Amino acid sequence: MLVLGRKPGQYVVINEKIIIKVIKSEEGHLRLAIEAPKDISIVRGELLNQE
Repeated sequence: MLVLGRKPGQYVVINEKIIIKVIKSEEGHLRLAIEAPKDISIVRGELLNQE
């Protein structure tokens, strides 16, 4: 697992196809924007744990 610190406006690129950008960060709350090809499924972790 890779752990990074990022500030709002900074981003991480995975395999030149997926961009994860921090768009807001305040008092323990974090908002991410994820840009990926349509054929890649993005699912929130809590939804996976329900199964």
